[in-house]
Order: sequence, then C-alpha cells, then structure tokens
Amino acid sequence: MSAVKQGRVAGKTVLITGAAGGLGAAMAWMLARHGARVAVTDIDGARAADLAQAINAEIPGAAFAHAHDVADEDQWAAVIAAAVTQMGGLSVLVNNAGVGGALAFADSDTAENWQRQYEINLRSVMFGCKHAMPHLRASAPASIINISSIAGLAAAPGMGAYCATKAGVWMYTKAVALETAKQDWNVRCNSVHPVFINTPILEPFIAMAGGDEAKTHERLARGIPMKRIGEPDDVAYCVLYLASDESRFITGSEFKIDGGMTAQ
Repeated sequence: MSAVKQGRVAGKTVLITGAAGGLGAAMAWMLARHGARVAVTDIDGARAADLAQAINAEIPGAAFAHAHDVADEDQWAAVIAAAVTQMGGLSVLVNNAGVGGALAFADSDTAENWQRQYEINLRSVMFGCKHAMPHLRASAPASIINISSIAGLAAAPGMGAYCATKAGVWMYTKAVALETAKQDWNVRCNSVHPVFINTPILEPFIAMAGGDEAKTHERLARGIPMKRIGEPDDVAYCVLYLASDESRFITGSEFKIDGGMTAQ
C-alpha cells in the first residue's frame, strides 16, 4: 500500500506491542493508513520511535512511540496511561509482542526458556487486557486482538514452550471474550494464528539451514497447501478487520492465517 485509505478504522485509537518491526510494524502501517491513530510500543524504544516518525511523515499526527517491556506490569500501566493521553482514548489493543524459535529438546525445555516465553508470550497478554480494559470499555465498541500462532493449535517438535504459551493465548482470549460479553461491555476479544510469515521470526530457521533464506522458505512452504509462506500484510489485513466495526458480532474466535495448513 502506498496511500492513505479511507474510513475502515477512522477514529480508532490503537496500541500495538512488539511493533518496531515485523508483524507489528505492518499492522501499524495498515491501521494508520486506514484512519486510526496508533501507539507503537517495543522493548527497542529507538526502533519504535523510528517507525512512528516514518508513519507521521506520511500521515501527520497518526503515530506515537513508547519503549515498553511487556513482561513488566508497571510499564504496562504507564505506557497505556501515556497512550490514552496522547490519543484521547484507547479503542483497540493488539497484543503482538512475542518470542519463540525452534530449539533442541534439551535447550527448549529449560526452566529459563519456559519462564521467558511465559512472561513475554502469555503473561504480558493478561497484563495488557487488565490495564487496557477500563479504557476500552470507555471507548466501546472496542476490540482486543491477541496474536497467537498456528503453533498454539498444532504442536511442533522443539517448540514446547512456544506451543504451550501460544495455546494459552488462544484459551485466555476465549475466557476474556466470554467475560466481556457476559458483562455487556461491548469489548470483543479474538486471537490471530499465523503460520510462517516472512519476518525476522524466521531467522532461527534460516540459521539452521546454513543461512540459505530461499531454501528455508521453500522448505517451510512444503506443508502449506497454498505453497508459500505468508507476508506481513496477510496478517495485518486480518487485524484491520478485527479492529474495525465490521467485526462487531465476532468475539472469542480464532483466525488462522495459514494458507490452509490446518485444514489438512
């Protein structure tokens, strides 16, 4: 995309974690170009600031940046408060930050690896929902979009901690969706489950293939019926839909961005 779109999320105020690059950056561009104001947060505050500057160069006043360690609950409270002040509210939360990678069993099943992935992939989602909820309710209709993974639905070797934490995001999303519906808060909550996407998250797989990116993409695409890996905008378009009022009657659902992989 190269031009500002009209209307689909006009007036929405969005916070996206892990947004300095990869999927998060694609989501930020997509939502801003369709009319939203976006707060991009990342543990790498400098890169988040660069992204916001680039968005604002095209769409003045559309983006704000914050350094943000999603594993730190105190930082969640501070970042959300600042974003709400800057944007005049919060109507969409995208819990995108995550870590992963395929490891040998002895490496993947260490207490340290499990703790790190639990804190960043799963517990941070709870922190985000907890601290954003009062602001989302005030801006209803509102939407929470939790980025899980196909690995949260279908297991893979060497990825025990990743599969477990992403499956936790899937189930936690449903619990939040039912709670908000029961309370009549008009805050939807859905999860998005990408397969292999052409972002830096593929770097461990490329390293295992001796640095051959083309060979890695070809190998990963073999199990996907559409015979390719995904691009960041494939996920960003789904997030755009879930952020918009077009999805007003959808909650507690999982969206598979997998080229048909889990249909087999």
